[in-house]
Amino acid sequence: MRFILNFFASAAVLFSALTAVAQDAPYINKSLSPEQRAEDLLGRLTLAEKASLMDYNSPAIPRLGIPAYNWWNEALHGVARNGFATMYPMPIGMAASFDPQLIEEVFTSVSDEARVKYRLARTVETRESVQYAGLTFWTPNINIFRDPRWGRGMETYGEDPYLTGLLGSAVVRGLQGDFSDGHLKAQACAKHFAVHSGPESLRHTFDANVSERDLWETYLAAFKDLVMKAGVQEVMFAYNRFEGYPCGASKRLLQDILRDEWGYKGLIVSDCWAVSDFVGEEYHNWAKTREEAIAAATLAGMDVECGNMTNLLPAAVSQGLLKETDIDEHVKRLLAVRFALGEMDFESPWDNIPESVLCSEEHKAQSLDIARKSLVLLKNDGILPLAPDAKIALVGPNAADSVMMWGNYEGVPMRTVTLYDALKARVPELKYVKGCAHAAELDTAVVDVAAVVDELKDFEVVIFAGGITPRLEGEQMDDVDIPGFFGGDRTSIELPAIQKELVAAIAAAGKKVIFVNFSGSAIALKDEDEVCSAVVQAWYPGQEGGTAVADLLYGEFNPSGRLPLTFYADDSQVKDFNDYDMEGRTYRYFRGVPQYAFGHGLSYTTFKYGRPRLKKKAGSKAVVVKVKNIGQMDGDEIVQLYVSRPDDAQGPVKALRGVKRVSLKARKAQKVFIPVDDETFNWWDAEAGRVVPRSGEFVLHVGGTSEDTGLRTIKVKI
Repeated sequence: MRFILNFFASAAVLFSALTAVAQDAPYINKSLSPEQRAEDLLGRLTLAEKASLMDYNSPAIPRLGIPAYNWWNEALHGVARNGFATMYPMPIGMAASFDPQLIEEVFTSVSDEARVKYRLARTVETRESVQYAGLTFWTPNINIFRDPRWGRGMETYGEDPYLTGLLGSAVVRGLQGDFSDGHLKAQACAKHFAVHSGPESLRHTFDANVSERDLWETYLAAFKDLVMKAGVQEVMFAYNRFEGYPCGASKRLLQDILRDEWGYKGLIVSDCWAVSDFVGEEYHNWAKTREEAIAAATLAGMDVECGNMTNLLPAAVSQGLLKETDIDEHVKRLLAVRFALGEMDFESPWDNIPESVLCSEEHKAQSLDIARKSLVLLKNDGILPLAPDAKIALVGPNAADSVMMWGNYEGVPMRTVTLYDALKARVPELKYVKGCAHAAELDTAVVDVAAVVDELKDFEVVIFAGGITPRLEGEQMDDVDIPGFFGGDRTSIELPAIQKELVAAIAAAGKKVIFVNFSGSAIALKDEDEVCSAVVQAWYPGQEGGTAVADLLYGEFNPSGRLPLTFYADDSQVKDFNDYDMEGRTYRYFRGVPQYAFGHGLSYTTFKYGRPRLKKKAGSKAVVVKVKNIGQMDGDEIVQLYVSRPDDAQGPVKALRGVKRVSLKARKAQKVFIPVDDETFNWWDAEAGRVVPRSGEFVLHVGGTSEDTGLRTIKVKI
């Protein structure tokens, strides 16, 4: 009842202001389209008011009944920075599920929670703008995770453009809903456009110059998918320069490609204070004045600035740097979005979502489901699943660290189940020894390795919960500068030395070690693979992550996660971090032997593939392959389709072009159909200067991994 009273009190304030303007003003008429209403309202605004509306923290304009609105909100893996919310695994973990349908369902739940939080925040009598309570979410991050040292790679969907586009589109659909009727549930944002993936310490000064092939084949591909296939309604430009221009002033990126070539009609928002970076010797030093900077961003295409420079727009107009009509198109666009969200009217089709969805049991179960599907079994010598009566000890810095499990851009779950919590519930007499911190430099005392090993003398099986933490990797962390880490990035892909030493000592003492690696990025686990009986990649698995890992260890489900990025063997296999050339990077262009390949992931059963065929019927085509579960346990297989082109020695070794999750009972088989169309045979065309469907000879590779030894192939001529 209190909500209803507050809602109508707020609505009354709004409509009394609107009535004072004109009862028949078109922008008040909800039967008109958002664009029609925006066009009318635009004509009633002063230049100063237009400029204020382009600010991310947009103030109210009471004379027209326009409420305050803050465009900045986050929902990377659950509604963030706004009280209690369901927390799912970090995107890199969700990517390991290779499951776009589940990811769309997750973000449908996220947008349900978001709608409730927005409604509750906007029904206070003051109707003030509240940051992190709006409906415009600056997610997903679809930059390509080209280098495992990048601290923000955990926010992405991995190193492959096809998979990133597939899963990123699922996020957009889940957040935005079906807005064919003009009603937008929430607004997703594809970021950071473009050619951006670290280093974090250089993002305000770096000029990314790449080949045309890498630009179109790798760095722009997922953005194109989200714009042209998923209908994303917002794009955020990156901090860095591209071909000498700040991304926010790049006519080539924002106009020629995004709007003209791809036909994008949505909003363009700046990364926070990115326009300020245009000015100053310590930044890009590209514009002479702040007025020049804000004018350049506006002319290039920016609709909303996250920063503090839109108040300079009137001065930029008076200085002749741009015209008021240049501003009008941006204001009309952003007003149309606000009408489409129902934010200007205080009503929408989603107002009846009950408050009970927040942190509901259903969402908790969903978080557990995707956490289970995110886990990747990298090695297993037969020790897993554990016997119910196995005498185990738990060691490691990530065993009982709940905050680590949330990742970054996080909300606060009602509860978090750590691996310690989950194992303790199964084994009340569980022996737990922290052993060490994440890195030796974080320990206040020297670790006595021998003493730790001695504490484990009565245990045959040791579960080591190791890896790193979001407190060491993430977005521009200037306060982190210890060996192996700098500014949020890593300088080495190796496991911290103290953990390597401790794991080796435990294994040398004759213990069977199960290494559970928590991280948002690929760790070099060559040494651990040699001495451990099993290795599990757990990512930052969200609020139910501990339960998911324990369930995997005891065989409560059959693992099906696959790596969305290459796990290199050691530092010698990664190139200069500042080099954006794709040659030698990711499974597509790496020509060596990694520790664990893209798409790798073990099961508790075995899947056997028949010979694939390209089947044509009634104008459609599909790759058909028989997959049989020849083991004793039911399980899910991730059938992966890759394409290569033998006559292109400079191109990718292979490229993912199809994914199909299948559930197979033990000893049962199924024919799997993966649709094939012209885009399956997209390839770089130097003459066209684009990635386009090509004719010629291709090889189709089908299997449960990108490794050649695990693939069945056929040659086709298109």
